[in-house]
Amino acid sequence: MHDTGTGSTAPPSRRTVLTATAGLAAALALAPDPARAAGPDDRRLRALISRMTLEEKVGQLFVMRVYGHSATAPDQADIDANLAEIGVRTAAELIARYRVGGIIYFTWAHNTRTPHQIADLSNGIQRASLAQPRGLPVLIATDQEHGTVTRVGRPATLFPGAMAVGAGGSRADARTLGRISGAELRALGIRQAYAPDADVNVNPANPVIGVRSFGADPGAVAGLVAAEVRGCQESGVAATAKHFPGHGDTAVDSHYGFPVITHSRELWEKLDAVPFRAAVRAGIDAIMTAHIMVPALDASGDPATLSHPILTGILRGELGYDGVVVTDSLGMAGVRQKYGDARVPVLALKAGADQLLNPPSLDLAWNAVRAAVHTGELTEARLDESLLRILRLKAKLGLLDRPFVTGAEVDRTVGTPGHLRTADRIADRTTTLLANRAGLLPLSRRTHRRLLVVGADPASPSGTDGPPTTVLAAALSALGFTATALPTGTAPAPAVIDRAVAAAGDADAVVVGTYNVDAGSPQRTLVTRLAATGTPVVALALRNPYDVAHLPEATACLASYSWTDVELHAAARVLAGRVRPHGKLPVPVNQPDNPTQVLYPLGYGLSY
Repeated sequence: MHDTGTGSTAPPSRRTVLTATAGLAAALALAPDPARAAGPDDRRLRALISRMTLEEKVGQLFVMRVYGHSATAPDQADIDANLAEIGVRTAAELIARYRVGGIIYFTWAHNTRTPHQIADLSNGIQRASLAQPRGLPVLIATDQEHGTVTRVGRPATLFPGAMAVGAGGSRADARTLGRISGAELRALGIRQAYAPDADVNVNPANPVIGVRSFGADPGAVAGLVAAEVRGCQESGVAATAKHFPGHGDTAVDSHYGFPVITHSRELWEKLDAVPFRAAVRAGIDAIMTAHIMVPALDASGDPATLSHPILTGILRGELGYDGVVVTDSLGMAGVRQKYGDARVPVLALKAGADQLLNPPSLDLAWNAVRAAVHTGELTEARLDESLLRILRLKAKLGLLDRPFVTGAEVDRTVGTPGHLRTADRIADRTTTLLANRAGLLPLSRRTHRRLLVVGADPASPSGTDGPPTTVLAAALSALGFTATALPTGTAPAPAVIDRAVAAAGDADAVVVGTYNVDAGSPQRTLVTRLAATGTPVVALALRNPYDVAHLPEATACLASYSWTDVELHAAARVLAGRVRPHGKLPVPVNQPDNPTQVLYPLGYGLSY
């Protein structure tokens, strides 16, 4: 069977499956039994490790990106990208050359076009790996946090993001989200979710976490993290809590800089550590490291990803965690600034990491680890420790027995009507009403029939129906209003603001989608000018709820915490009075001119 990427997702033939798994089963001294849920015991896994070459062991430690929708026949542009960045043409060549133990899917790498294509790609990757001498199944992962970080889009089920779930406050909802999302990922051949985010977001200026966090209260975050972990892993997919030891109080994005966390050890214990301890108690399969410096935990100045005191001393020793530790992407600036790319993977392993995620140059990183063993800086026994953890996880997930997926699994699991209804019900409990002057909301179809929807149109997360203004206007029109979309962008020019103000004259109310408003934002000018027309203005914060502090002229303010379709449709139902707002702020909103004064406290939220 050839991996054509046509979306057929035909199940592998019996001969294909037996040929691919026979060597593995023989090595493990097991009969291939797809029904077996438990993996082989450590004795058998250690026997398998003992047969591996050093090169095979090194490869198993890496989780790598690869371009293309197919494992063997990607588009020419993806072949060119693979050659330029990795030195191979396809995923199959990547596996044959480096024997990587994991692959990470990205939307921008064209891995996640349609459900059947994703399943075909996963099967092609597994066939390529199992065809190698002593071949092992690949652990395929992706960042499926939902909300602003979503790699597998529609028609898969998309849920509200973490801060929205935090606004809903329901651990049952978090567990349901994890269970359904995990089941759909598993049907696509993706066995590891790089989620949930366990950071406690206490810095409104955090440029990289923000709404990816469940909120600012460590106890509430811990409960939701543990619930999502349990739900995801009940579906047979490994959850991954990130970013240890806690990325919630940074003003620097570790993709582009090197953040420093100034928390004392006591504060870290009370704040950042709480959700990770809860994740460990919940049986978390994997924990992802952060490229941040925490002097109170390690005074060396090293990023946590490369810190033996943090990964081995605290995470392994004090928290008692013995699962897989995966680094955040090794291509990020936060881990590359102090040491060169050849040192980073070696130092990460010495610190206590098991999986090395997405190095900028796989060839350089792979050879650096192998060379470190030859020179004695790393021992083969140290590699074996990580290999055992990785193989335990693959066994637990059933990969050693049943690495393939089928089209039937995709059709009966991904984006089912029941799953979509559940996502809508969860979203309905997250929209947060923060201001409602003169009882403007809910909007009345008698007095507010003509609606103008303006505002920011940030790049849409995967699988949405289009820009937020378009999606929101369509949703309101479907609820009986006559809604017109007029995108104005995140930095509207004066002429654009003038057009919106002119159009407001023909509307009964204006809905403005805002995105990361600050004191000098043209979006603030837009809202002020619209309010001056006398037409009621509703501000909907599409990302950070902190926007509301800068929009006192708005008649009503809501927060949706993201601009995916599921959250925008829920916001439309709240605006129209079809659903009452239930969300409560999971973070405090402070006064912009006096950050020590709270404008809207944690837990605040109106209803009607």
